[in-house]
Formats: sequence, C-alpha cells, structure tokens
Amino acid sequence: MNLNDLRDNPGSRKSKIRVGRGIGSGKGKTAGRGQKGQKSREGVSIAGFEGGQMPLHMRLPKRGFNNIFAKDHAEVNLGAIQKAVDAGKLTGTDIDHAALKAAGLARGGKDGVRLLAKGEFSAKLSFTVAGASASAREAVEKAGGSVTIPTIVPAAEKAAAKKGKTKAAKKA
Repeated sequence: MNLNDLRDNPGSRKSKIRVGRGIGSGKGKTAGRGQKGQKSREGVSIAGFEGGQMPLHMRLPKRGFNNIFAKDHAEVNLGAIQKAVDAGKLTGTDIDHAALKAAGLARGGKDGVRLLAKGEFSAKLSFTVAGASASAREAVEKAGGSVTIPTIVPAAEKAAAKKGKTKAAKKA
C-alpha cells in the first residue's frame, strides 16, 4: 500500500448540492425555493418575524439593567499567577496585561486586568494593571512586590488642558 492508494471510504464525503444549475441537476429553475413570494427572493432575512403578531422576544418581560459604561476587566486571581510562576509559564519580575495574556491567564479584558486575592501568593513581582482589590494589593506587598495602577486621562480632558495652555501662552 502506497500513499497514492489512500482513499476515503465510499460515501464518507458528500458533495454539497449546487442549486440553480439547470433542469438536469434536479435543483434548477427555482432552486428549491418554491414559487414567488418574499422567501424566494434574494437577501431576505425574516428570522423572528411572526406575520405581524408581536414577536416572542418582544412579548417576554425584560429584567435587570445593562450598564453600557461598565469597564471590561480580565479578572486574574493571585493563586493562578503563583501557579503560573511555579510552572515557569510566567517569567520576569514586571508583570502587565501582555505578560498575563501570553501566559494564558488573562482572557478578554479590553479595559485591562484586575487583580483579585483568591489563593496563596508568595512571588516577589511588580504589577502594572488597571485595577486591584485592596486584599490583592496587600498580599502582593506582603510578598515583597508592588502594584502600579496607571492613571488614564480622558481625551476630552487632554484637549481642554491643551486649549487652556495655548490661551495662557498667547496672553503672556
């Protein structure tokens, strides 16, 4: 037996039906869409439409509140960081979002990483993160490390500060 003799089992791969390719194909002319009407046309998406009846997603009661201004932080526990350090996945003493992501600890978190204090922690590391709980900060400092949270100045405040400086410079 050679590599060029290898074949799939007969019937294991089924080719897709090519619709609208002539009478002889069995799926020609209307291409299996029936005759006329909205659903036979191209570009129709009527999922959830119930013929004018109030759709189910609108009939059901809504609960709770979704804060559109909430920050999206990747939450990382100190115990998980300690395990990564012990396993050699996390090297170096300066730890930031990129390092935690590379080690597979921080998933998501478009607004940065927030440290939480769950688990034992003994590594002497310095963290640069978007946030940390008070107990997490205490645990890191007890182990001899430090936690730095950079302050982010909103663009509007930067623009206002810049504008104020230029006016002051013109008056002087």
